[in-house]
Order: sequence, then C-alpha cells, then structure tokens
Amino acid sequence: MPDKEIGNQDYALFRDYLERQCGIVLGDNKQYLVRSRLSPLLRRFDLPDLPQLINNVVNGRDRTLREAVIDAMTTNETLWFRDTYPFELLKNELLLKFKGKTGPLRIWSAACSSGQEPYSISMCILEFLQRNPGAFPGGVQIIGTDISSDMLNRCKQAEYDNLSLSRGLSEERKRQFFEPTANGTMRLKSQVTSMVSFRPINLLESYASLGKFDLVFCRNVLIYFSAQIKSQILQQIAAGLQKDGILFLGASESMSGLSEAFTMVRCNPGLYYAKKQ
Repeated sequence: MPDKEIGNQDYALFRDYLERQCGIVLGDNKQYLVRSRLSPLLRRFDLPDLPQLINNVVNGRDRTLREAVIDAMTTNETLWFRDTYPFELLKNELLLKFKGKTGPLRIWSAACSSGQEPYSISMCILEFLQRNPGAFPGGVQIIGTDISSDMLNRCKQAEYDNLSLSRGLSEERKRQFFEPTANGTMRLKSQVTSMVSFRPINLLESYASLGKFDLVFCRNVLIYFSAQIKSQILQQIAAGLQKDGILFLGASESMSGLSEAFTMVRCNPGLYYAKKQ
C-alpha cells in the first residue's frame, strides 16, 4: 500500500534510532522488514502511515509507542531446546562441574524472547536431578531477560499453544512438564517455572544488578549488533561470570576478534566458551 511505503530518509532515520535504542543494526534495503514489523501498529495507534509512525517514535515522547516499536523490531521466533547440543552438554556434562555447589547455581538466559530457552534449561536441570538427587543443595536460579515487555509477560504466563509446543518439544517432555488449561493451551508445571524468574534488561545498558552467574546463554543475539557493541556485551558478560563460568553463543555466532576473556572448548557435538582464570 502506498501509505505504508518508507522512503530512504525515513529509513535512515529509523535505522539510527533503533541502533541507539537497542543496538540492533539494520542492513541496507531492509525497508520490507520494518514495514512488516511496524504496519500492525498503525491501527493500534491510529496513525495514517509508517513515515508518520517513524517520525512520532523518533521525535516524540510516547513511551507506549516506543515500547511497542522496540517490541515489534526485537521479537524473534524461538523454539524449545534450540540446536539441541547446548542442552545435552548441560545435562550430561556441564552440570556435573557444579554438583555440590553450596550457593545457588545461577544461570542467565539473555534475550529469552517468549521463554522457551530458560524453561528448556529448567527441564534439563530437573532431568539431571532425577539422576542426581540433591546435586544442588543451594538451589537453582534461572533468570530470563529481554528488552520486550510483551515477551516478558508471555514468559511469566508460561502458557503455549499447539504451534509453539510442536517446535522442538518431545511428546515425553510435554507429558512430564506441561498440564492443559481451560482455554486449550498448555501450561508449564510449577516444578519447571519455580526455578525461573524474568527481568527487563537492555543489553546496551549495565546488567551488574543481575549479580554473578555460573552459566550464561546469550544465543542468536550478537548477530544483530555491530562489532563494537558485540565486544562490549561480551566484556560485560565476562565480568558477570564466576571464575569457572561458562558461556554459550548461538551455533552461527563467533567470538573471533571480539573478546580475549574466554577460551573456546570444543565438544562432540558443539562448543562453549569458558571464562579464562
């Protein structure tokens, strides 16, 4: 539709705004992506076209509009046990390193979207505890963070429809960890959700308030940022890891040239990064 077209000047203005607000770097000629993500907001905010929406969000002070735009541009599809290997490594190898830890085992899932990653981690820990009862006397704390308030609200509800459940979740895990709701969705059982909490975090800002972690999952996130911002994020993550801490990046992400704070550990399959002592 002509009223939804985004000119080069408006696109450049919005690209700069998005990078300043949340670090996401849009490439050239991605007007189609902006159009598909933002068009649904026109009716919600009673705006005539996308150029007007862009002008309002860049120059205005409407916090609700700003949050809706950031939500729309940062919301990404996710799935349960994505790439499989990080969760198998966690359950079969890495959790053994922390067995008997007196304080709480603390795990951070950064940019957790609609919650599948932190809840997948929780399920892995429950499966590990079935074989190793009492392994973590200090308890387990999993913190999921995201910039999107809409996503965090979905996470806290812990309810998923059939389409969401069909992506990466085995029938056995559905039976063990979910229960039906009155509205036709499935809700995670309290044994899964009790280990997980959620907080809003912008990765461009400080996250020292989260405390120290034993493991960090920051997967399929860095691909959206410039090299400089990637390096800053990795530096902050390193500062927030315990001395024996472990970091998982996405399967297609590399730390090459971005940080000297980690040692890559190759596994079969997959890999992770150990914080240098």
